[in-house]
Amino acid sequence: MQVIKRDGRVTTYEPERIIKAVTLAMSHTTQGVDVELADKILAKVEKQLEGKLQATVYEIQDLVEKNLMASPRKEVAQEYITYRYNRDIARKSRSKAMLLEIIEAKSNDVTRENANMNADTPAGMMMKFASETTKPFVDDFLLSEEAREASKNSYIHIHDKDYYPTKSLTCLQHPLNKILQGGFRAGHGSSRPAKRIETASIIGCISMETIQNEMHGGQSIPAFDFYLAPYVRKTYVEEVKRIENLLGLNLSHLYDKPIDDYLIKELGDLKGDDRYVQMAINETVKRVHQAMEAFIHNMNTIHSRGGNQVVFSSINYGTDTSAEGRCIMREILLSTDRGVGNGETPIFPIQIWKKKRGISYLPEDRNYDIYKLACRVSSKRFYPNFLNLDATFNVNDKWDINDPDRHYYEMATMGCRTRVYANRHGEKSTIGRGNLSFTTVNLVKIAIETMKEIQEKTGHKFELGAGSEEFIDEKLKKQIRNLYLGKLEEYTTIAIKQLYDRYKFQCTAIAKQFPLLMSGMWLGSDKLNPNDSVEDVLKHGTLSLGFIGLAEALTVLTGKHHAESVESQKLGLEIVGQLRADCDKYSDKYDLNYTLLATPAEGLAGKFTKKDRREFGIIRGVTDKDYYTNSNHVPVWYKCTAEEKAKVEAPYHELENAGHIFYVELDGDAAHNPEAIEAVVDLMDKYNMGYVSVNHTRSRCYDCGFENADAELKACPECGSEKIDTIQRITGYLVGTTARWNDGKLAELKDRVTHTDKRFTPKK
Repeated sequence: MQVIKRDGRVTTYEPERIIKAVTLAMSHTTQGVDVELADKILAKVEKQLEGKLQATVYEIQDLVEKNLMASPRKEVAQEYITYRYNRDIARKSRSKAMLLEIIEAKSNDVTRENANMNADTPAGMMMKFASETTKPFVDDFLLSEEAREASKNSYIHIHDKDYYPTKSLTCLQHPLNKILQGGFRAGHGSSRPAKRIETASIIGCISMETIQNEMHGGQSIPAFDFYLAPYVRKTYVEEVKRIENLLGLNLSHLYDKPIDDYLIKELGDLKGDDRYVQMAINETVKRVHQAMEAFIHNMNTIHSRGGNQVVFSSINYGTDTSAEGRCIMREILLSTDRGVGNGETPIFPIQIWKKKRGISYLPEDRNYDIYKLACRVSSKRFYPNFLNLDATFNVNDKWDINDPDRHYYEMATMGCRTRVYANRHGEKSTIGRGNLSFTTVNLVKIAIETMKEIQEKTGHKFELGAGSEEFIDEKLKKQIRNLYLGKLEEYTTIAIKQLYDRYKFQCTAIAKQFPLLMSGMWLGSDKLNPNDSVEDVLKHGTLSLGFIGLAEALTVLTGKHHAESVESQKLGLEIVGQLRADCDKYSDKYDLNYTLLATPAEGLAGKFTKKDRREFGIIRGVTDKDYYTNSNHVPVWYKCTAEEKAKVEAPYHELENAGHIFYVELDGDAAHNPEAIEAVVDLMDKYNMGYVSVNHTRSRCYDCGFENADAELKACPECGSEKIDTIQRITGYLVGTTARWNDGKLAELKDRVTHTDKRFTPKK
């Protein structure tokens, strides 16, 4: 017989549960436990259920009550009824307490799960109500039993579980040129193709906002410079025509005049065509600057997902060498440098500079001057981050410097680090593609259980955690390695199968559920009719396996993390290498793009740790903090130079084909030291890293706009105001206030140390 549980799940009938419940009720009475009577009650209940294929929990409990009431021990029936009632109340109380904390705007890990989501607003509250009540539905009805148990016991974490029933996808590398050239329809209004830079800027914002409402992740423009460059020229032509109208001249021969660069210059003694061209250029640059300024302001103010969150947006640029593309890059950087509003650092879009030898990195490169500007702006405003197109795993054989559409073959990334590139079902390109979903494996818990099992099998009783390596001989190391890798593969397989189940569920969606995304923005979707299944085009996306806590897992397994020990580093690469190999294996099995992600853990960093600490207690160097270290990173508290950190982390980037990032923490006021940013990019080039960002501190007075690098600034030295905002990077992106950070990330922030050597020392 099968039992239908309260939540609708079907499970196997277990008679011992009845015995346990009855004897527990007996234990609360004066006459105590009567096992013989409990067996008789069970026999009567089973007799009454005889022949039934299924029974609900409530049916079984009612029969237990009736048979207890008919027995000599009626007081047991009363205890049993009380127990049932209290259990129901307890279940409701847990949900009630959680919902009340959302209503009361309490700061906790539920309301601060995403630092760029304001859960205190009405829209934010509605999102959290929906989120927290949807997750149990997913557990009960959409997950396999093994995935549900692995998730419940914190071996894996299913990201964006609340969006699971919507069938939505994670993120998209936005082919903005399609919308700019063809227009689009959103809601009840249509947008015509863009004709000038202002329109292109606005359409870019609206299209990203619209599609983000159809997905649960972020939006990135993979070639911001290439896509917007044509509208610089169109704007220039408009300005030439305006001069024609003012002066009554025919200047059509200037429409296509070659322009080396768009720079504002004094007109001076310029005459004739030279004067008209410069006049048009000056006005064009002003309009481009205003358009870029508007783009940044819009990306920090327009909201998606029910008015609850600004668009999680990224833009990639750096390799368009045309005068128009350079103008776009220069003005977006200058607008970023100026700041938004009263000079605040813009949080979005996350900007990513594409570093490419021969284009945008070396002194002789065409875009080297803008690269220098990018470094200067990054030293003050945190952005842009830097993407290495020269990394061996980011190279595309089809890329040709003479190809005007070469951006199609260039790697681009989401600002948080998510990466798509290779494609089993099409060309190697990021454009029109994204991640479908991802699930993270808890490396630490598996390591702790491995060592507990080793202790039981061998009789060794050494202490777990930092410094335990002195108790481990070579034979034992081999046993530990083999057992751990075996256990890891077990949970990796569960995670990968769960991703496949979610993919098949997503494939049951039809195109009209994602009206703009599936109108040609997602690769291949332009061929779909509104009622067509999306299955045929989802194959272009990626299913990503993530991991967290490599440093802590190694500390458990070897007594040292990978920056402390060559041996630990070797094991770390073997662990991550196995994860990548499993992704490749299942890519072949399912003919899908399985990839490995260096998880950008935000809420998860503390969630896993709290659960593991409750189960295993305090383990030195492991569960003695409120967070696990993100993916393959060197722990934030470990003091080393930037180059030492690079040597440890760089080898993992090639394995992590779903995304990775390298951080450096700078000391002092980076705004006066842009050369330090260049030094970090040099490390990226030297050690074959894919993506880097530089962390520093900007504290700012809301009242007068004063800024400095003092993370402890409490009062403004200029005006005395105590309205101070300190901006920090939480994962790959910025957060305008640390007040929205969860406890785990706040603890990590407090522990961060700088990676300073002579190349990164601030100038006096």
